[in-house]
Amino acid sequence: MRPVEISGKRLGLREVTPADVDALHAVYGDPATTEHLPFDPRTREEVEEIVAEAIESAGVQPRRLYVLAVTDLDGGEVIGVARLHIEADHPHSAEIGLGLRPDHWGRGIGTDLIRLLLTFGFKHLRLHRIWGARSPANTAAQLAMLVAGMVEEGRIRHHVRVNGSWRDSIVHSALEDEWEGQRDT
Repeated sequence: MRPVEISGKRLGLREVTPADVDALHAVYGDPATTEHLPFDPRTREEVEEIVAEAIESAGVQPRRLYVLAVTDLDGGEVIGVARLHIEADHPHSAEIGLGLRPDHWGRGIGTDLIRLLLTFGFKHLRLHRIWGARSPANTAAQLAMLVAGMVEEGRIRHHVRVNGSWRDSIVHSALEDEWEGQRDT
């Protein structure tokens, strides 16, 4: 296995480690961060399981799941998590997801992170299509995806069940031949 480690202008992506559990719990366990995600805040123990599964998936060939720590290049601090999951039936397509600590919101970090994930997927993994889904109420994610070069495709009705009720998802995607080389990371 060759570990993932890439950098953009302000952010880095690297493999998660057991030492990242507390930093990742600050994302996964935060009610504000998970408000628009398809799950409730996670416990520290659940985050430990996520990290263990991520480490295990890093050794599987062919690798389909990348759970990466998002680091601030200025201080090296883990400020979020990024996920890229390659579809088993369509190995040139992947879904992305991300979460950032709320104290890093509103500064364009989400856009930078999406651009870095697109660069990783298109240039390093040679994917053709990368997509992500967001809550219809998450206008910050909408803006970040659009500015990063993704296109809004449409709505999946009653896609996820959150807090006892169904929620729609809005799908955005980028295609390699439309995106390649147009963005600096």
